[in-house]
Amino acid sequence: MTRADLDKQPTDVRRMFDAVAKRYDVTNDVLSLGQDRRWRHEVIRAVDPQRGERVLDLAAGTGTSSQPFADRGAHVVPCDFSLGMLQVGKAARPHLPFTAGDGTRLPFADATFDAVTISFGLRNIVDPLAGLRELRRVTRPGGRLVVCEFSHPTWAPFRTVYVEYLMKALPPVARAVSSAPDAYVYLAESIRAWPDQPALAALVADAGWQAPEWRNLSGGIVALHRATA
Repeated sequence: MTRADLDKQPTDVRRMFDAVAKRYDVTNDVLSLGQDRRWRHEVIRAVDPQRGERVLDLAAGTGTSSQPFADRGAHVVPCDFSLGMLQVGKAARPHLPFTAGDGTRLPFADATFDAVTISFGLRNIVDPLAGLRELRRVTRPGGRLVVCEFSHPTWAPFRTVYVEYLMKALPPVARAVSSAPDAYVYLAESIRAWPDQPALAALVADAGWQAPEWRNLSGGIVALHRATA
């Protein structure tokens, strides 16, 4: 699957992420020009995990985004539907409780977590609204949600340059560093097709979350959406 306007069949998306798992973290670092590290740091700040809290990191991939929660003393559960990602992550971080799970049917009881977060994965769930509702289901009353996702740059001239980068520069760079470069054509198109900041906030509210808000990072290339259960 390489076209973002095709149905996001879970089997196809899972196969795509299995294929990129081995060099996923390195590729992301190169393609984002190192900005992904800053974005992960901002997610931690937004979630503000406390020692002993239970945190779900959905679409955790290899666990790069999960480790900082554990470093803060939280009980983090990295969850992903790509077995390839989980295998790479478990080999690198055997101490983390990696869990296989579909974002629309999470394998957790109601009100399990104090905080839930998903970074750069919501747009890959076959039904993002259903995914947000599942995250709400497994969050305790008063718990918090943080969604980190690619968004729409706020300055129009830069937005044009950004889209050009996504569609023209990203695929050849991916061919040089990724284990499955064709997958990044799909990823680029899925970013371009994703709702803007207000539209995603409305989706979060539709899923039952309270007081959604967002903060732009890197000029709106990425946005952090926050809400409470």
